[in-house]
Amino acid sequence: MKQLEVQIMGQSYLLGCPDGGDARLLDAVEKVDTAMCKIREAGKVRARDRIAVLAALNLAFDLADQKAHPAQAASAPPATSNETSQKLSALLVRLDDALGRDERLL
Repeated sequence: MKQLEVQIMGQSYLLGCPDGGDARLLDAVEKVDTAMCKIREAGKVRARDRIAVLAALNLAFDLADQKAHPAQAASAPPATSNETSQKLSALLVRLDDALGRDERLL
């Protein structure tokens, strides 16, 4: 197993990578970085941990949705920025409800 140094939201991470898994890992890093940067750029969330939780929820929801509706996922047009903003806003509300007023993850 080798290690790859990657950047997510401007921060370096050294990740273990199985032989032959470079492309998949770099694709995953790009998806996570893109999701986190979009949330940060929306300007509503600044804390890196909250951004990471929102990005993880968004990516997990998309994956679950693709598994539940594989035919729709393949033929659906890409989401517009307005649709993405609405999804992010809904996720922010859900996250705030889950975390409560103290804004702690645990």
